Formats: sequence, C-alpha cells, structure tokens
Amino acid sequence: MNTTTQRTALVTGASQGLGHALATALVDREWHVIVDARTPSALEEAARSWGSAVTAIPGDVAEASHRRRLREEVRAAGRLDLLVNNASTIGTSPMPGLADIDVATLRTIYDTNVIGPLSLTRALLPYLTESNGIVVNVSSDAAVEPYEGWGGYGPSKAALDHATAILAEEQPDITAYAFDPGDMRTALHQAAFPGDDISDRPEPATVVPAMLRLIDERPDTVRVRASDLAESRGAV
Repeated sequence: MNTTTQRTALVTGASQGLGHALATALVDREWHVIVDARTPSALEEAARSWGSAVTAIPGDVAEASHRRRLREEVRAAGRLDLLVNNASTIGTSPMPGLADIDVATLRTIYDTNVIGPLSLTRALLPYLTESNGIVVNVSSDAAVEPYEGWGGYGPSKAALDHATAILAEEQPDITAYAFDPGDMRTALHQAAFPGDDISDRPEPATVVPAMLRLIDERPDTVRVRASDLAESRGAV
C-alpha cells in the first residue's frame, strides 16, 4: 500500500484555529498534509499559504460522500501516518440549555463530533494500521466537566473520548488519543461565548508544541491534556 516514504497526515477542520496551526507545523516538518473544512473560501485562502505540500478538500466530515473523497485522497497518497479529527461544532450560538436544545441540533452536533470522526477513522484504519499510525481526536474539558449550557457539545466529546479509549484497546497496531487542548482563542470558543472578550485566551499555535510532542513521544495515557505535556516537560 505504501508508495512513498514521506509521512502523510489528514487534519480535519484546518482552515483556521488549531487545525490550521497544526497543519502549518507539519508542513514545516516536511509532511504531506491533507486538510478539509466546511467553508471552501476559508480553506482555499489557508491553502495558499501552504503551497503544494498540502491537498485541500472542502467538505463536511459528517457527510459520507466527503469521507469517501478523503479516503480516496489517502489512497492516492499511498500512506497515512496521522489522522487528526479536529473538526467540531457547538451547534447553535448562544448555546441553549439541555432542556431546550432541539433534536435536529443534537443530531448535527453528534454527527460532526462523534459519528463523523469515528466513521472516518474506521474508513482509514487499513492505512493507519500499516504505518503504525496515530489517531488524535480533539476533545475538550467539557467532556469531563458539566458546564451549564454545554449539554450538547460536552456529552458529544465525552462519547468521543470513550470511543477513543475503546479504539486504543481494540486496535493495538495504532495509537489513539483524546487530546484536550484547553481554552483557545478560536471561532468556536467565541461562538460559545457570543459578545464576550476572549482575547485573554491563548492562540491555537501555542498548543501545537504539545501536539507535536504527543505525536513524537506517544505517551501511554489515552486522554491527554496539552497542559499536562507542557508541565511534564517543564519538570524535567
């Protein structure tokens, strides 16, 4: 299956925020990177800065036809060493209470945050297995803390966390992580707090060194917080 020695990554939700910052870092490491995003214009603008090292495919990971297209691109690349399921949604902004959230919005959240990434991972398992690859599912502290108003997003990330742990048990030839980046200055975080000033949150690029360390060192813990990686490195 492998036709090239260049490492290949697939990063979803890469037109901005953490996905964009990570894709940029991987390009700097001379990886071939496949990226997607729901907004074609934003993805096209981001792709211009990456050049030929990146293959940009607009689309929604919640849609089966888009996942098939991503799989075909991986097949054409000949290998997959890293899958980062970063694309997420909070549903609607401002976020309603759990008693008020409508079922259609819940379905959208779960399709994007749980079903989409799990389905994409399943489709790409043969490539990840052959390369002894890594799956990083981007999580949140809302997966473990019951924040008011986060009743759609939080449980979806909790489900993704648990599925990641099961994947790690069932697939010994790959390494799977639920990665909690902490608060960041992103469009998703701003949508969760409409009207608030979130300029005190760190830029997504500040989290990338922790993600790269995760990829390089492959710690044994499935659920990993960026802050833990930073703290453990500082303690050495």
